[in-house]
Amino acid sequence: MNQTRTFLIFAWLMVATFLWMAWDKEHSATPPATTTAAAIASPTPGASDASIPTAPAVAASPGAPAPSVASTPSTSPPVTVTTDVLRVRLDGGAVRSAELLRYPQTTAPNSPRVQLFGDDPAHLFEAQSGWVSRTGPAPSHEGGFVPAEPARSYALADGAQRVDVPFVWTGPNGVTIRRTYTFQRGDYAIGVRDEVVNHGSAPWQASVYRQLLRVPPQLQTGFTHPESYSFHGAAWFTAQGKYDKRKFAKYGDDAPLNAQTTGGWIAMLQHHFFTAWIPGANDPSTFSTAWLPAGAGHQAVIREIGPSVSVPAGGHAETSARLWVGPKLVDKIEAQHVNGLERAVDFSSYGWLAWIAGLLFAVLSFLHSIFGNWGWSIIGLVVLVKALMFPLSAAQYRSAAKMRQFQPRIEQLKERYGDDKQKFQLAMMELYKKEKINPVGGCLPVLVQMPVFLSLYWVLLESVELRQASWFGWIHNLTAPDPYFILPAINVAVMVATQKLTPTPGMDPTQKKMMQFMPMVMGVMFAFFPAGLVLYWVTNGGLGLLQQWWMTRRYGSAPAKA
Repeated sequence: MNQTRTFLIFAWLMVATFLWMAWDKEHSATPPATTTAAAIASPTPGASDASIPTAPAVAASPGAPAPSVASTPSTSPPVTVTTDVLRVRLDGGAVRSAELLRYPQTTAPNSPRVQLFGDDPAHLFEAQSGWVSRTGPAPSHEGGFVPAEPARSYALADGAQRVDVPFVWTGPNGVTIRRTYTFQRGDYAIGVRDEVVNHGSAPWQASVYRQLLRVPPQLQTGFTHPESYSFHGAAWFTAQGKYDKRKFAKYGDDAPLNAQTTGGWIAMLQHHFFTAWIPGANDPSTFSTAWLPAGAGHQAVIREIGPSVSVPAGGHAETSARLWVGPKLVDKIEAQHVNGLERAVDFSSYGWLAWIAGLLFAVLSFLHSIFGNWGWSIIGLVVLVKALMFPLSAAQYRSAAKMRQFQPRIEQLKERYGDDKQKFQLAMMELYKKEKINPVGGCLPVLVQMPVFLSLYWVLLESVELRQASWFGWIHNLTAPDPYFILPAINVAVMVATQKLTPTPGMDPTQKKMMQFMPMVMGVMFAFFPAGLVLYWVTNGGLGLLQQWWMTRRYGSAPAKA
């Protein structure tokens, strides 16, 4: 296999890969309409929301009443909390909406901020938490909690590091639960602490539940909408080190999740952002999923049920968790010190490229600490990759240069043997052997580029650090296509120039036409790719062209005599 055939195979393989990715997304974009609702736990009798679970850890005794929740929903208006990074609207049982103040939806001036949660029924997305009990009333996420203070809005004061927002529920049985949401400066993790005090005369036994509920969003698909290639769905991590996820499109088809663990986390992932419930590291939990009917569609639920808490008369208990509402910032996620939470940064929906993508991101982050610009960091990454593969690429271009030098002799052999391809191939291999030309010398360096290229694609797709990052001049967003198609045009020119320097010994006319057509195919495809990815490929191709030109001058300037 010579360099030209290797490049041809590589190019078509890359085209086929992205076409397959587009087909896969297109055929899994919409959840099936004929799906039966599958709930992991039976609905609580008397509750209006079928997503409220029973507490499987609560042992039922003969004659004990069925699990119950607060029967009177709270009519208190939601409370608004504003920090330096979040603006959240919540009540005691649910976070109704959340704006990310540092992340505009677009690069346009005065663009609305990214919103993760919302209580619009058609696009419902909430983080909910409540209690279930077999020994008496308990508050659900639907109601029961009321603000413990008259304030209806809170703001992080200048110089303050945190703000606490308290709610309270008081049951007719004398049980009181004080729920406190804690927001910290610069932090996307919200602390949620429940303090239970039993002022009654009988023990109270219950379990806390926390869940994320969402109406699956409708995503636009295709090359012009790269966010559709990012994973959208639920994910979870257990104490056994098992990370798993489920697309919204598979929620109704796959068996409901039912996993016992200690610690871990549950989440809903989307492009660049995610939300997650993180229970205490030492708290036994049950993770589960549900696919619930809602109007003409369904709601996807992922739920965590805590251990059974038994509070004797006059006693108290406490449980806490964290709610992550924010971007997939690697440094912020690592600062939580939660095992496996970094897996929420889903660098590869196809798994096998994840570790390469993670390595590339680490190198990019290091280069960014030097250059302070993600575009120049991508160029620096190309230089490093080229330097690491220099011995291989030098052998590749040296072989290509020698093949170009002996191309007249190869053409003479082709004329001598005419249509006898077998004799022509034998004679050509004998020439390669005699002149010490390695016809497969160009294979490995080109094929190595494939996983690097695809891994960088996922890095640019998933890394919120690069979201809307500019390079210079006309490139104001490295994760969006080049608005003027300048980089794709440069890439076409580089590919054409590379073809001119690439020898084509023994190639039939059909293959030559395919090679001539390939730059235009790649140019059209790259026009819809993120500008950062095209920048990588243009830089890589430009350096390769320069190196090939030098090797051609050094080893292949004078054609060999026939």
